[in-house]
Amino acid sequence: MSEDKELLSIGQAAEKAGVSRQSLQYYLMVGLLEPTEVTPTGRRLFDRKAVEQIRLVKKLNDSGYPLRAIRDLFMEGRGQIREE
Repeated sequence: MSEDKELLSIGQAAEKAGVSRQSLQYYLMVGLLEPTEVTPTGRRLFDRKAVEQIRLVKKLNDSGYPLRAIRDLFMEGRGQIREE
């Protein structure tokens, strides 16, 4: 499986993004992001783009943006990070 297609568990995604598992779970709960895939057993999985979005949320929040403003910003852009 290539790295682009690799799906990570919530703990692995949190570690790669530099946030705690609890922070990632909170981001999910408040609608900042959605898992890339949910298994039939309910396990949430994340791809590389999701990890980048988690990093962006952390960076924006660390720079002073409240999570609500970040969520609103993502909703305006339909929650997608535009790659340049």
